[in-house]
Amino acid sequence: MSAKAAAKPAARSKPAAGAPPPAAPQIQPYLFFNGRCDEAIAFYGSALDARVAGLFRFKDSPDQSMVKPGWGEKVMHAELRIAGATVLVSDGGDEGPPRFDGFSLSLTVPDEAEAERRFNALAESGKVTMPLMKTFFAPRFGMVDDRFGVSWMVHVTPPPASGVT
Repeated sequence: MSAKAAAKPAARSKPAAGAPPPAAPQIQPYLFFNGRCDEAIAFYGSALDARVAGLFRFKDSPDQSMVKPGWGEKVMHAELRIAGATVLVSDGGDEGPPRFDGFSLSLTVPDEAEAERRFNALAESGKVTMPLMKTFFAPRFGMVDDRFGVSWMVHVTPPPASGVT
């Protein structure tokens, strides 16, 4: 196969007449809580008004040979809706503390009161890595690792015309 042929994008089929357009690709974070997923779901429900859009437990798997002993009630897969975004979560299959290194989830809120409320809720039993404060790019910005070790950045969108003053 020539390099020119290899670089050519694959042909796409057209949707049937009247069919809805295909959904745009999405990036959705998938967090593994190593046995603490139910606790995480409850925490994010309280701290961020997360809503469970779907949940499957290991006991629901048609192949029970893949289920570790004692893990039937653990979460195999769940979909949370948080602030208009989808975050996927699971207990995974590992034990020990979960590791959430090398990334942060960013939560943009409309005003300072909302930022304070969400930041403080995420910080409960967590670790503040940068206090929520005024910055040159936002009326409020802060960073916190929640009780599970997930890193969050909370910031208020600056007013559109004036920027941060």
